[in-house]
Amino acid sequence: IGAARRYAPDDAARLEALAALAGRRRRLVAVNDILYHAPSRRPLQDVMRCIRHGCTIAGAGLRLEPHGERHLKPAAEMTRLFRGHEAAIAAQAEILEAVGFTLGDIRYEYPDEPVPPGRTPDAHLADLAWSGAAIRYPGGVPATIAATIRRELDLIAQLGYARYFLTVNDIVGFARRQGILCQGRGSAANSAVCYALGITAVDPAEIDLLFERFVSAERGEPPDIDVDFEHERREEVIQYIYGRYGCARAAMAAAVIHYRPRSAIRDVGKALGLEATTIETLAAQSWNPGDALWSDVLLREAGLDPEAPDLRRAIRLARELVDLPRHLSQHVGGFVLTRTRLDEIVPVGPAAMAGR
Repeated sequence: IGAARRYAPDDAARLEALAALAGRRRRLVAVNDILYHAPSRRPLQDVMRCIRHGCTIAGAGLRLEPHGERHLKPAAEMTRLFRGHEAAIAAQAEILEAVGFTLGDIRYEYPDEPVPPGRTPDAHLADLAWSGAAIRYPGGVPATIAATIRRELDLIAQLGYARYFLTVNDIVGFARRQGILCQGRGSAANSAVCYALGITAVDPAEIDLLFERFVSAERGEPPDIDVDFEHERREEVIQYIYGRYGCARAAMAAAVIHYRPRSAIRDVGKALGLEATTIETLAAQSWNPGDALWSDVLLREAGLDPEAPDLRRAIRLARELVDLPRHLSQHVGGFVLTRTRLDEIVPVGPAAMAGR
């Protein structure tokens, strides 16, 4: 059971109650109940809370934290705070030592749908590749191309990427059947298998392939097949993916929009209650690079006093806010497909557009 100091009058009694609740079958674990990493970030946290609620610092009231202790605390401070509950500190240390997870420990699992029952992904991909090659080269597959296809199929099988190729082929195949223009591009043009499947249009017989630029056992990362679809009919492809794989396993990727000087000074200015004319004057200077951004000289030229406490505070907080996440947007075309439920791995939510 996680326990954190809240700096409230009932803290001691609450910790004792949690320890009793844990009893012999559970363990009490000391945790940092944090909102920011360092004490100096408290003012920025207050401003961001006001931005979220659409209010000013002066009118925020109980929306703001009652104290400035929601920062990451060092081990010595945690030990002091949990004096009398040393086992909770020891439990925290044990958990930290046991956690060795990195993103490199997990491997992407591709969907099963493109693989017919009773077939293996590698065998099915090989069949499609050789059938496609026969169509691409009606006079017979050149020996060099056949050797390249065999080498690529062997490496794809070795690395376990057959279902990835089959998934892309499935989506491209739908587009072709519906007469939707599409074209694979990028490093996938170095693949004879992609050409045989009809994903790309670059004939490997006409160029010197660099397949290792596309797939490599040494690089240790999956291939990247980019496919552009006809803009006016992209939604048909998107809806096919949802229908084929299910909304629980298919989602468009989100893009994180970060604060830039213009949006930062506007949001901070509103939270601090600056006059609208002052905010717009500062926003108009947000395009200046480096040290020129909101410099004293430019502020004076704009009729502002750079020594005014409220103005200095707004500029300082806006500088801290720049490059922090502001909101989520929808990626222009990135899709995530999973073998199991995606919503059990990452947060998934409906988009503003109906059907997404």
